[in-house]
Amino acid sequence: MPQKIKQLMELAPQGQEVTVQGWVRTFRANRFIALNDGSTLGNLQCVVDFETLEEDTLKTISTGAALKITGNFIESQGKGQHAEIQVTELHVYGTADPETYPIQPKKHSFEFLREKAHLRVRTATFSAVMRVRAALAFAVHQFFRDQGFHYVNTPIITGSDAEGAGEMFRVSTLDPKAPTLNEQGNVDFQKDFFGKETHLTVSGQLEAETYAMGLGEVYTFGPTFRAENSNTTRHLAEFWMIEPEMAFYDLDDNMDLAEKFIKKVLEYVLENCREDLVFLDERFAKEEQAKPQQQRSDMGLLDKIKFVVDNNFVRISYSEAIDILRQSKPNKKKKFAYLIDEWGADLQSEHERFLVEKHFKKPVILFDYPAKIKAFYMRLNDDQKTVRAMDILFPGIGEIVGGSQREERLDVLRSRMEEMGVEEEELWWYLDLRRFGSAPHSGFGLGFERLVLFATGMTNIRDVIPFPRTPQNASF
Repeated sequence: MPQKIKQLMELAPQGQEVTVQGWVRTFRANRFIALNDGSTLGNLQCVVDFETLEEDTLKTISTGAALKITGNFIESQGKGQHAEIQVTELHVYGTADPETYPIQPKKHSFEFLREKAHLRVRTATFSAVMRVRAALAFAVHQFFRDQGFHYVNTPIITGSDAEGAGEMFRVSTLDPKAPTLNEQGNVDFQKDFFGKETHLTVSGQLEAETYAMGLGEVYTFGPTFRAENSNTTRHLAEFWMIEPEMAFYDLDDNMDLAEKFIKKVLEYVLENCREDLVFLDERFAKEEQAKPQQQRSDMGLLDKIKFVVDNNFVRISYSEAIDILRQSKPNKKKKFAYLIDEWGADLQSEHERFLVEKHFKKPVILFDYPAKIKAFYMRLNDDQKTVRAMDILFPGIGEIVGGSQREERLDVLRSRMEEMGVEEEELWWYLDLRRFGSAPHSGFGLGFERLVLFATGMTNIRDVIPFPRTPQNASF
């Protein structure tokens, strides 16, 4: 049975016969094959004996070819690796024409690799990123299972807009050239597949709340979609969201859980992805050195992760944060792109990062935001001006988690929906939760790609998801 290179490299080389399979990263001097099977960052050197292999076979080996190799696992005679395979048998599964294979052993730009998203995982950087992503996903499920949460699959197709932003992808089987119209001359969605207008979901939160009110603690972890025509390094049209919802939790309980959760999953990758994180830390350092001095990060990648894991998060109200920002040097000297003049401003990434990186030097949780800049479902405070919302702010990235205590009072929720133009008819079932056994409850959302971005030190969100979906791009 073939062995994974990661497992093999943990063994003592004693001349034992082994079999490995993988793809050629380099083939030097018609003798040295660097083989990688995706299980680890490092390549395994396989040394070919000219007398053992036929010349025709050797000619088919090049970067990108898929091989099966059997040989003796011995101590390496060269530098850079402690062990290698002395090849006795070699089988070529698939060749890769060196003239057309795009992932050659040289530095490629990330822009180029996005055009080759089906092959970019064969590079060291992207294989490391995707192993960290996989480990984070496992850690998410493990954390919630250990906490007694139930995993709920919320619908991808929905008739409601949880965010109220209207930036949704429509789902329809009507003829796009000649849709059926009603008497008013509008598209008659009653003739559509679902008998109503439907979209791809922007959040599983509202549906998750229904299950929290019966199972207690639940979470969703699935794809969400937003038709926001944005080409920034922080936006995707398709992304994954982690959204726990908990019955009988108030905002303090919610903040406690979110802090515990995010520390646990980052601890997991520190313990289980050490090789990949060290490599990504070195890559991050090189990228930072290429930037102007004033734009460089004060911390390396591993330092940033440990910064979150090792520090207790500072908790301050939005009002306190506004006072700090208003009196800050960047604001007074007009260094902020968005100056803070008055209470009620929607904080930008530059403000959030200042609080974390300069003022407190710790991760920060802001709470009690102005009601006017937050969603209808967030619990209104007694001051009638703020809601029980909370955001977690990280170094280098700003907001990474957003959540709130949900509004459990039927009359207040209906009033907020009317105020924000949310139709009661569309969310009659959501209002039923407040009619039948309503209880305090809370939840939060974490964009999974934002978390992977933070944990890997990558700077573009398109590079932490296998196949990015962005405006004018749905390849692969």
